[in-house]
Amino acid sequence: MGCRRVTKVVVTLVPTLMADFRNLHVWQKANRLSVATAEVAETIRGSVSATILRTQLLRATFSIQANIAEGSSKRSDREFARYIRIALGSSTESANHLILLHDLGTIDDAVFDSLNSNLDEVGKMLSGLEKRLSNPEGDPP
Repeated sequence: MGCRRVTKVVVTLVPTLMADFRNLHVWQKANRLSVATAEVAETIRGSVSATILRTQLLRATFSIQANIAEGSSKRSDREFARYIRIALGSSTESANHLILLHDLGTIDDAVFDSLNSNLDEVGKMLSGLEKRLSNPEGDPP
């Protein structure tokens, strides 16, 4: 038997893609929304339905920024746009849960207005980004 030669390969991961998503204004805004939502969620107590909505609101809101980050690592604008559409869906889901929490009296008007305003802004930013990614040459759809 011959001698087996082992070559050691050292892979250095350059965090270029990770740095990219952090520079996206929409991700930054979604991150601030996630933090604000988490802070509000910590104050929500009450019925089983309020607890379920609290959990669902957190999951949907966290999903927005996660899909932006994941999509930014894809190799094409088309793939990135698909993740942005998923983030838009999570944004709509978050809005629904927020409305229900407000209608049930679990969160007050000021909290609702603040989170809802931030959520609307993120949704508009996502919509604009999705349109730009889906139509990169600026041709009419």
